[in-house]
Amino acid sequence: MGKKNKRTGVVFSTNPDYDYTNNEDQVEETLPKQQQVLRVQIDRKKRRGKEVTLITGFEGSKDDLKDLGKFLKTKCGVGGSVKDGEIIIQGNHKTKIIDLLKGEGYTQTKGIGG
Repeated sequence: MGKKNKRTGVVFSTNPDYDYTNNEDQVEETLPKQQQVLRVQIDRKKRRGKEVTLITGFEGSKDDLKDLGKFLKTKCGVGGSVKDGEIIIQGNHKTKIIDLLKGEGYTQTKGIGG
């Protein structure tokens, strides 16, 4: 039998300078906590007037972001989600989340807006 081709779903190019890279092999490394520049704000847009606390600026793997989201949801005792590189916590918990993040070593955390 022959070698199995791992390049499924690839569009082939006649360009001799084309560089094939497989995005699945790239693992995004998570920055250390003290280097993370996190922003915490209250958001009401497209949420029918309900407030959520939005945490943005996390640089790292999706798993690490999900773990941080789970930690914050647990500590605040509310629901939320992690999507598009943001953590969404139900309700206005801005001050508590800033304190929690700084306590966990995210020293560059800042609040945005009122």
